[in-house]
Amino acid sequence: MTPANQNIKTYQWGHERRFNTYSGYFRDIYGARVQKVSIDAGFTCPNRDGSRGLGGCTYCNNDAFNPSYCQPSKSVSEQIGEGIEFHKWRYDEAVSYLAYFQAYSSTYASLDKLKKLYEEALNYPGVIGLIIGTRPDCIDDEKLEFLKELSGKYYVAVEYGIESCYNKTLMRINRRHTFEEAVWALERTTAYGINTGAHFIFGLPGENREEMMNQVDIISGLPVKTVKFHQLQIIKGTVMETEFMNNPIDFELFTWEEYLDFFIAFLERLNPAIVVERFTSETPPRFLTSGGWGKKRTDQLLHLVEKRLEELDTWQGRLYKDKRQKTKDKSKK
Repeated sequence: MTPANQNIKTYQWGHERRFNTYSGYFRDIYGARVQKVSIDAGFTCPNRDGSRGLGGCTYCNNDAFNPSYCQPSKSVSEQIGEGIEFHKWRYDEAVSYLAYFQAYSSTYASLDKLKKLYEEALNYPGVIGLIIGTRPDCIDDEKLEFLKELSGKYYVAVEYGIESCYNKTLMRINRRHTFEEAVWALERTTAYGINTGAHFIFGLPGENREEMMNQVDIISGLPVKTVKFHQLQIIKGTVMETEFMNNPIDFELFTWEEYLDFFIAFLERLNPAIVVERFTSETPPRFLTSGGWGKKRTDQLLHLVEKRLEELDTWQGRLYKDKRQKTKDKSKK
C-alpha cells in the first residue's frame, strides 16, 4: 500500500514547510515548541543618551511592540512569570522558554549588570536560554566571552538590529552605526560560537523596491543563523511620522498584496540555511499613522504566505545562488 505522505517534499531544513521556519528550528533542537518571553530590563541606547547621538532611531516607539506585561519597574522574574501566563492561552504546548531581552539595546550596560540580569532570567524554571536584542556597537570581547560561557549550558543568541544594508539609509534613520559595524559584530559573535540573529525593515525612506530586493544577496552572505524581516509602519509620535507627513513621496510603503509578491520573490533568493523568524510586524492600530494592513493578524498572514508558496510551487532558496562558493571556485583555478 502506498504511504499517504510519499509525495510530500522535505526541504533541506528537514520538514515539508516551504521556508526554514523558526518554530521548526527549535523543534529540531529540542523536540518541542519553545516560546520566547519578552523582557524590558530598563536599557537605553547609545543614540539616545548622547554617546553616539540623541533622539533614537526615527521610527522607534518601543511601546508599539512591547507586550503589556513588559515594564522595567518589574523584576526580570516577574516579567517572565507574567509572560508565560500571557502566552499560555495561545501556545499551551510550549514547555520551555527563551528569555528575550527585547527593549532597546540589551547589552548596553556593564558586564556586572548584564550578568545579574541574564542569570536571573536563566534561573527561572523552564527558561532554557537567552535571546538578546542589541545594536552592533554595543558588544565587545568581554561580553562575548561571558556569553560564550553561558552558551555551553544554555541556548544563547545575540540578535542585532541592522535594519538596512545601506549606510545612506542608516544615517537617515539615525541609527548612528554603519553596515560595516554590523558585519563586524556578526562575524565577531560567530567567532565566539554564539548564535546570531539580524533584523531588517522593508520600506525605509529613500529606498526603492529594487534596492530593497537587492539586499537579499548581501544578507544571504552574512554569518547569521536567524533573521527577522518586516514592513515599515509609520508609528505615531516618532520623528519618522513628521518626516512622512512632510515628504510622503520619499516612502515606498507596501500594501499587503504588494508585500506578499515582494516577499515571495525575496524568499526565493534567500539563502536556505538562514532561519526566517518573522516576515511581518503587527502593531496595534492605535499606534499607526500609516502602513497598517487592517485587521490581518500575524498568523493569518503566515497562512497566506504559505498558501501562495504552494500555489506557485516555490520555496525559500529556490533561486539562491551562493556567490561565496563561486568566488572560492574561481580562486582554485
